Order: sequence, then C-alpha cells, then structure tokens
Amino acid sequence: MKKFLLFAIIILSFTLLSIFVAEKTDVLGLQQKTLVAAFKETDGHLVLSWERLPYPCFYRIETYSKTTGLVANEPDLHFFLGEFTFNDSYEVPRSAIPMYYRVTAYGMFGQLTEPSAPIANPNYAATRPESAPVPIFHYTKEKPASLMPFLVWHTVPDAVCYEVELLSAPPAQEGGIQPDKASQLYITRKVYTNGWQADLRPYANRQVIYWRARALDLHLQPIGVFSKSEPIYIDSSLPMPQAPLLNTFDQMPDFQQPIYPVYQWIPLHDIMHYEVELMTAPPAEEHGTQPDKGRVWSRIVDSANTCYDEYARPYAGEYYWRVRALDANNNIIGTWSDTAKFTMPQRDKRVQTAVLGDSITHGGGAISYSPASLEYSYTTYLDFPCLNLGRSGDTSTTTKERFDTDVLPLHPLNLLVLTGSNSLRAPEISPQDIINDLEEIKRKCRSHDIRPIFMTLMPINPGNIKYAFHTDTDPQWRMKLTQVNSWIRQQDYYIDLEPYFYDAAGQQMDTGFAIDGLHPDIRGKMLMGEIINMNKKLFR
Repeated sequence: MKKFLLFAIIILSFTLLSIFVAEKTDVLGLQQKTLVAAFKETDGHLVLSWERLPYPCFYRIETYSKTTGLVANEPDLHFFLGEFTFNDSYEVPRSAIPMYYRVTAYGMFGQLTEPSAPIANPNYAATRPESAPVPIFHYTKEKPASLMPFLVWHTVPDAVCYEVELLSAPPAQEGGIQPDKASQLYITRKVYTNGWQADLRPYANRQVIYWRARALDLHLQPIGVFSKSEPIYIDSSLPMPQAPLLNTFDQMPDFQQPIYPVYQWIPLHDIMHYEVELMTAPPAEEHGTQPDKGRVWSRIVDSANTCYDEYARPYAGEYYWRVRALDANNNIIGTWSDTAKFTMPQRDKRVQTAVLGDSITHGGGAISYSPASLEYSYTTYLDFPCLNLGRSGDTSTTTKERFDTDVLPLHPLNLLVLTGSNSLRAPEISPQDIINDLEEIKRKCRSHDIRPIFMTLMPINPGNIKYAFHTDTDPQWRMKLTQVNSWIRQQDYYIDLEPYFYDAAGQQMDTGFAIDGLHPDIRGKMLMGEIINMNKKLFR
C-alpha cells in the first residue's frame, strides 16, 4: 500500500511539474493565441463564444464601459465585473450602454493568454449618427405573433421617445431618418420606452407586415436612423397578451434597486392606469386577477410605464412585485404580469459608503428614464460599492428631514451628500436655507461617527427645464448656487462637481450633459462617477 501511495505521489508530482513547465515556458505557444469571439442573441440574451484552446483551461470574462475622457488621469475603460467559466461561451450581462468584453485563458498555474482586445457589444456598435434600435423579439413563420404583439428593442442611450412605423412591405430604403410613405400602414411617436404593444387587428387579413423604429430626442428630432425593417408573421388565432410586460431587458450588470425602489414595465396598448403590488414571497397565484393576500404594499398610478415606491425598503431579504392594468374607473383589465424579484442584501456590519440626495442621486434622466434604469445613476460608475439613499423630488429640507429614518439605521462610514438643486429653482428658498439644511446634515453625521462628503451643486439650464417640465426657475439661481457651493468648498471633505458641467459660455448646464437642464444623462452620470473616483482619498 505504501509503495502504491508513493508511486501515485510521484506520478502526480511529475504530472504537475509537466503542467507547470508547459504553462510557464509556453511550449505550446498559447500566449501567441488570439481568442476570436462572436455573439449570438436570442430574446435579449446575448452569448459571447470563442474557440476553445487545445489545452485544459478556464476563462475570465471582464466587462467594461468607456470613460468620458474628461477627468485628468482617468483610465480609458471603467471595469464593471469579471467572472470565470470552464465553457467556451458566456452570457454577457445585460446593459443599456455600449459595453466591451475581454476574454483571458487561465491554466492551473496562472494566466495562459493575454487578454483579448476589447470586444464591443454589437447592439451598441454603431456610431451615434447611425445608431438604431435593435429588435429583441422576432415573430417568424415558426413563432408568429398574435394580433397584439409586444415589439421590443434595445434602448438607444439618451433617447427620449421612439417613433414606430408599421409597413405593408420592406421600405424602399432601409435605415435613414425618413418614414416610408409608400408602404406605411401606421406611425406613432408616442412610445416612451423600449417596447410597444402593437394593435394589428386592422391588418388581421394579412399574413405578414413589417415594423421598424427610430429614437427621438426631446425636440422629436432623430437620434440615429430607423432600425432594419422586421417582419411580423401573424396568426390571428393566437391569444393576445392581457398583462403588461416587465421591462428587464436592458439592465446594467449586478442590478440592484435603490433603497427607494422604482418599478417599470412596457404598457398595454393605449392603457394609462396601473396597479403595482409588492410582496415578500412569491404570489400564491401567478397571472391571476386578484390581489395577493400576502402583499405588503400596493399603489395605483396614472403612468404608462413607471411607479415610484414612496417608502424606503432597507431591510434585507427578497421582494417580489408585479403590475396589472386598470381602466379609468380602476376596473381590472386582463391579469397580473409576470413577477419580478429584487434582493436587498444582508448587512452584518456598517455600510462603507452611502449617497444621500434628490433625484440626481436617486437616478434617471433623458426625461423618460427612471432610477430603475441604472445607466442613469452615477453610483453605477463608481469603483466601489455604494448604497443609494436618494429620493426623487427632495429639497435640501426634505433630505435633511429623512436623515434619521434613512441614514442612521444603516450607519455608513462615509456619506456622499448632494442635495439642493430643487431648492435652487424655488424663489421662496434662500441660499441660507439650503446652507442651514446642509449644516444640520453635517451635525447629525458628526454626532454619529459618519464622515460627510459634500458635493458641490451643478449648474442648471432654466430654458431646458422650462421646455421639459413647463416650470419656471428662480432668476437668482446662479447667486444661490455660488453661495451654497462657497460653503461646501469650506468643508473638510468635499468633491467639486460644478466646474465640469458648464456649457461653452460658462453660464449654465451644458445640454450635452442634461437634456432636461437638471438631471445629468448617461454621459453626465458617468462624469460624476469618474470625478468621485478621482477623490477616493477622502473616504475612510
């Protein structure tokens, strides 16, 4: 037995030595290998695959986005996450912005190949003048549509709305920005999310029609071009969807709801009233018509696709939610949607960092995107974990007033504070009022061993705010901004956002950062994250 064991040890040692020599001397020439990858997408699931190396190994796939290039000494790419697989394929995380992936092969004793060159997500590969929505659902002869199918596509970054065109035949010219009058059956610009339930009942006698979409900005001007026309094969005998479609198609990697959750969906055709319910366990009946007996919260909203939870959900555990349509008298239409789940993580010790503020912190932008669209949250682009305690609509006073309920139970070591932009706009609120609120937040932080790190308020653009929200701005907003930011720059710990966001004249928020004049869009939120990353020395 001892001889056998000794022999086994010798064989194992020889095998490991051979593997070590093979990997470290690269006798197989693996380090000169280039991993060539390709993508395939099915119903929104994008799979990256590559040729397996002729050697036992595993692979690391890293996910990145490009940085803005506007902050000194920042890297070219922002790292999101890295995962390992023994397979020669990997379903890449869903995203709503251009993403890049690198694949590296590893053996038993370390790295075998150099990381591949960044591989672009094909759904966002086009330059902005040529960008177009990419369809997610395909209605083929084998998988036809009902008379009211959901048409869904990948979001176009910063699109405020979409124009959808139904056609009797493929257009004379694919792409471009002009509708096709010759084959047009129907056209609408009233699509404010990346999906639309089409009503094909007027075309029930047709076996196939075509559709395409293009993105529009706040002024209904094209962002890019029409998508390639897509056939819809119709089977009028199929049942028509009777529930909203949950919109989880373009979520950022490691999606996590902010502490004030927001729920979003793709609406039923021409329905504007919905009820959302929240549960701490899956519903007793899926796709039923009655409220779940175990629900902990519900809300009826006059909104086509979004519901803001008015309560914070800081407690660890799993939450489940769903939505159903109602008519103008709150009568039920159809059934409940599928059920979505999100998890609030367990926190056995103090939170390292949290952010506190108004809608700029809560998230959202480009008019139509809520805080559930994490590409419009600056916390998405931070290099470190961060808990989002933002709440849309806050003034500096209401932010201060919820400190005890929202901040203290989590007791973060560091608290990033950005609030007061809504107060700048209100004539009845003075700069000293805002400063007094910030002073009180600082006092509360210090009395509870929390380090307050204040961020200067960014400029706003009253003209864009007026166009987007039909509200006026206090003409004295610049004076108020100057006084508040002067106070912030006197604090022990602060991050100066203001100088980065002015237009060429240096007078107001650059439209390129915030189309609505107030809430930074994707590029603006990226920039905020990058500025914070460059100030990590301020954090404990």
